[in-house]
Amino acid sequence: MMPRTLLSAGKTPWTWAGGGMLAGALLAVLVFAPARWLAAAVNQGSGGLALLEDARGTVWNGSATLTLTGGAGSLDAATLPSRLGWQIQPLGTGLQVKLTAPCCLATPWAWQVHPTWGAGRLNVSDTPSNWPAQMLAGLGTPFNTLALQGNLALKPSGLQIVWAAGRVQMTGQLKLEVQDLSSRLTNLRPMGSYQLTLIGGSTPTLQLNTLTGPLQLSGSGQWVGDKLRFNGEATSAAEHQAALANLLNIIGRRSGARSIIKLG
Repeated sequence: MMPRTLLSAGKTPWTWAGGGMLAGALLAVLVFAPARWLAAAVNQGSGGLALLEDARGTVWNGSATLTLTGGAGSLDAATLPSRLGWQIQPLGTGLQVKLTAPCCLATPWAWQVHPTWGAGRLNVSDTPSNWPAQMLAGLGTPFNTLALQGNLALKPSGLQIVWAAGRVQMTGQLKLEVQDLSSRLTNLRPMGSYQLTLIGGSTPTLQLNTLTGPLQLSGSGQWVGDKLRFNGEATSAAEHQAALANLLNIIGRRSGARSIIKLG
């Protein structure tokens, strides 16, 4: 009978070979994971509001058609004019995600994610971008009724989001300039240009200002926990009130010539 020690020694190479094959297979699955896996994760994580359709490539380097919808059962949908590309790379203890979109990004937009146990940090590069306002119609009510047109210029600055113990904190700011906005509810084109500014801190704040145009929008708000409390108003000069009447009725609660906007 062969000694036990020789039997054990004889099995060792096969054990290592089997382990190596398994590790290699797992690595191949990880490296070449299809882009549709990421698309499925985005679909589920967004509750069906953002869909990555016709996904190509891998989880780490791929592209897809981005479509915004009103969620499960919604008939509303709007698709980005160009494909959305991504490249995901290891970065220290986290990952760096670079997004590309010929229609909307002149240079790649970098997001750095650093997860830890039960917490994490997201750093967003100061990359400006321009998105078609028509995309909002895909989200359903009230955007499908408003049928907005114009340009959404997004400008982050030192934006960092940290989450821990169920709480989210933000530093830096995010500006959204809504340029040359128009709607099918009025023949005034454009209605105006506006700026939304989200400012981080212990209690993030939101400011709405009018840059130019016959429709005047203003307001301010705060994020309390995960809820936004916002108070604002929409007004117009007397000569434009008739043309903007339908729009003012939808934006908020009418009070004479004003429309009162209240959230939260």
